[in-house]
Amino acid sequence: MDAKLFEAFNAHNLDAMMAMFTDDVEFYQDNDGVSNYQETKTDFTKMLASVPDIKRDLVKGSLEVYPIKDYGAIETGIHRFCHKENGKEECGSFKFVHIWRKTGDLWKNSRVISYGH
Repeated sequence: MDAKLFEAFNAHNLDAMMAMFTDDVEFYQDNDGVSNYQETKTDFTKMLASVPDIKRDLVKGSLEVYPIKDYGAIETGIHRFCHKENGKEECGSFKFVHIWRKTGDLWKNSRVISYGH
C-alpha cells in the first residue's frame, strides 16, 4: 500500500492519494500539529501547487511493517522528499509512522505520524 501511496504522491494524483486515507484520518506532524481528512487534503493541494516537482521516495532498508490483530498494520520508515529550489535539488529525509486499517480486502491509512522535521 505504501508503494501505491508513493506512486500517487509522485504523480500528484490528489484523488488517488486521498482515496487511501480513511474519512476519520488523523495526520500528526511535529511542526504543524494535527489535521483531519479535509485539512490533510487542503495541505496536500497547497503543497503540490506550490512545489510542483516534489517527489517522495522511501529510504531503502528503512521500511518496517507490523500486523495489528483484528485491525491492520503499523508501518514505519523514512521517506525522502526532493524538489528543485533556485536551480538546485533540495532534499530532506523524515521519519514516519502509518497505521493502516483493513476492512475486508481494503486497506486505508487511518493515522499518519510525520516527525523529525
